[in-house]
Amino acid sequence: MRIHRVVTAAVTSAAVSALGLAMAAPVQAAEYSSALKVKGIQYDAPGRDSNKCSGGNTKNEYLTIKNYSKKSKVNLKGYVVKDAAGNKFTFKNSHTLEPGDYVNLRGGKGTDSDAKNVVYRQNCNFMWNNDKDTIYLYKPGGSRADVHAYTKKANDKDGNGYITYHG
Repeated sequence: MRIHRVVTAAVTSAAVSALGLAMAAPVQAAEYSSALKVKGIQYDAPGRDSNKCSGGNTKNEYLTIKNYSKKSKVNLKGYVVKDAAGNKFTFKNSHTLEPGDYVNLRGGKGTDSDAKNVVYRQNCNFMWNNDKDTIYLYKPGGSRADVHAYTKKANDKDGNGYITYHG
């Protein structure tokens, strides 16, 4: 009887471990299943915050999104960027990122440019909080492409208002 319990415990332990691994893998895979990821964020624009459309510094707050695919182009049309408070930006126009290419999604108003790798939110309000926030990137179908939470204290050791996520 004693041998039976040891074998049963070992089998149960192995089954639970295998099950735990099987359950953990899809969560991570689903979260990072996109070629597009958040490369970094300038969450605190340099200087004193001013959300005036003329002379303000919201354009200096930006999110860098990069195509990490080695072969595939990705069109940003339909991708959505959100923060924890529900502020949202949807890429409404076609903007194709070649493999390894990136785009800076900037606050403020301006002219989008494929050549300069920039898209403007056409909104002079700041999107990202200076103390803490969460960045969500969603694919056009609504599934999550990437997500990152930050706090100024924990993630911005040099205090420059910029955090790098994926190199």
